[in-house]
Amino acid sequence: MTARAFGAAPEPGACATGPARRDAEATKAAIIRAARYLLARHAHADITLKAVAERAGVSPPLILKYFGNKDALFARIMSFEADADALLDAPLAALGRHMVHHLLTGQAEHGADPILRIVFAPLHREQGDTLRTNFRTQVVERLRERLEGPDAGVRAELAVGTLLGLGVMYGIARGPHVRGTPIDEITERYAPTVQAFLTPP
Repeated sequence: MTARAFGAAPEPGACATGPARRDAEATKAAIIRAARYLLARHAHADITLKAVAERAGVSPPLILKYFGNKDALFARIMSFEADADALLDAPLAALGRHMVHHLLTGQAEHGADPILRIVFAPLHREQGDTLRTNFRTQVVERLRERLEGPDAGVRAELAVGTLLGLGVMYGIARGPHVRGTPIDEITERYAPTVQAFLTPP
């Protein structure tokens, strides 16, 4: 039996990529959070890598190392793929409730919900067009493909629009009555409205 079987330290270099990989992923996540924060408050053209780096607590060269350049970083930020995965991760019969609860908890726990980035599209000129296109294809169209019955496209857009309205009131307008009500109660009141668009009439 070898020494490693008794819990001895692994050979040099055997696990060298473990902590380093975790640190790299954490750094990338911090950069993405910082870029999203700035993108929700400033026009794309006004955001510098230096500002992203300062917000993330890293150096600008580290952003270049992980993402290549500003355009590559913001192409990642303007994608809704991963956000749609989480937003739509429920059976259709329970999807309205899941979408409402997911959006509200994201706002309450993280101060933002990535789906709400779409409301800032007008800030970003031609990049705003990219944001809109990604949102339509990666969020609304994915939802439409799951719906049964007539007028699926209209119903998908109405469901998402209804959800965004709640997100704006909760996270941007910060309505005191909505924010002062428990999330579960708001979910129970609002989810049927969203679900009505998802369930075939």
